Amino acid sequence: MARETTGMTSSITRRWLRGGLLITMILVVLAEVLFLYSTYNDLYGGVRQAVLSRFSTIEGQLRATGTAGDASEISASRSQALRRIVELFDEKEKFELMLLDPSGTVLITSSGTFSQELADGNDVYQAMTGDSGTGVSTFRTSAGERVMAVTMLVPYVTDGISAMRMVTSLTLVDRQMIRTTLLSVGIALVVVGVTVANGLFFLRSIVRPLGRIETLATRIAAGDLTVHLPQPRYNDEIGRLCATINQMSDALAETERMKNDFISSVSHELRTPLTSIKGWVETINARGQQDAEITRRGLTVISAETDRLYAMVEDLLDFSRLQNGVKLDCQVLDLVAEATDAALFAEPRMQQEGLRLIYEEPPEPYPVWADPARLRQVFVNILDNAIKYSRPGGSITLLLSRTGSTVTAAIRDQGRGIAPDDLEKVRVKFFKGKNAVRGSGIGLAVVDKIMAALGGTLDIQSTLGEGTTVSITLPVYHAGQEHLHDPLQLPDNQH
Repeated sequence: MARETTGMTSSITRRWLRGGLLITMILVVLAEVLFLYSTYNDLYGGVRQAVLSRFSTIEGQLRATGTAGDASEISASRSQALRRIVELFDEKEKFELMLLDPSGTVLITSSGTFSQELADGNDVYQAMTGDSGTGVSTFRTSAGERVMAVTMLVPYVTDGISAMRMVTSLTLVDRQMIRTTLLSVGIALVVVGVTVANGLFFLRSIVRPLGRIETLATRIAAGDLTVHLPQPRYNDEIGRLCATINQMSDALAETERMKNDFISSVSHELRTPLTSIKGWVETINARGQQDAEITRRGLTVISAETDRLYAMVEDLLDFSRLQNGVKLDCQVLDLVAEATDAALFAEPRMQQEGLRLIYEEPPEPYPVWADPARLRQVFVNILDNAIKYSRPGGSITLLLSRTGSTVTAAIRDQGRGIAPDDLEKVRVKFFKGKNAVRGSGIGLAVVDKIMAALGGTLDIQSTLGEGTTVSITLPVYHAGQEHLHDPLQLPDNQH
């Protein structure tokens, strides 16, 4: 059992790993990559843009310099202006400004000295050969410092000066990029961690109840109907499933109890006539030849008890057939005629029991669509119950009524009545109430199934100590009903 539960847990976990968690991690990684790419462009693009903005400022200063004289004078004037700009450059701590000749050789720097390690970049080549006249390169010096170099061709003719180059350290930018990367990775790990923790908690809240349900279902399948799941914490699908499983266990236990009571009751009911028959057979064998009266009485009792056994067995067979489904042969019937025949059949027995039948036959027919044999069985079972539970001297009333769409037959006795807590269970298979007398106890269960198959209803009203009224209602027959309602089978779930 533990291995089965573990297998179920592993299967659900693997499905979650392949599904939700994998998708979440892919989205987190994608978001991380996009964020770092955007941050990289912002930081390093910002440095490049800062250098270009300073080149733009120098270009503006050159535009206003050397506007008078011939070309050579203007070129010399602009060359001197560029040199003065480099000498007076006030951001030497942040940038190294250089002037280059047409061959890329450094002519002058803002620091006054030139370090060969700052010449490693290919930005000069890009500016000299490219169409934009600008080149950018990032490289690492011999000391391990990363720098960015930007070269821009001078837009005006100057004496011996071809390009401007500015170099700046990326140490602060790299530190900021590292901090941002670590922070974003930390946030991503927190998101993944929270997702994993939440997912595992959620899985555990599902898998554990499912494991308990699986264990309980296995025990129920093995016949242990006393097990129950603990009260669910949440009223969600799992909670409602647990409650339903508990209800199922209770219902199965109750059904098992009623079945055992039913078997015990039927066994007792069968034993009584069999004992009587056996006793009289022994008596007849011993004394029958000498006493004809004993033989006559014994045969009468044997015949009556045999009839009782036969009726009981027929009830059991009918119930078994109804459980498995039975075909009905429906036709147009007159409910009044069927009720009258059933009353005439039961009246002699009522007289033997000291009961009086009250029945007034309606003058007009009540047409219904039903199986005559099954409808007669309904009347006989209800009348049989009324006779068994009535006191001598009482009366049984059969009342027929009709509305525009239905016909109803109500059979009322003045017997013991049914306890309120038994009233809803008397039509359930295997159930016998507190005031039950001899018999199989399945008569009303059979009636309920037949009425459900015929499209009708069974209603039971009772007052303990005063009597019971059992009513059956069927729709009034109308042309075409046989096509709208064709009760060929009586499935087990009809009631």
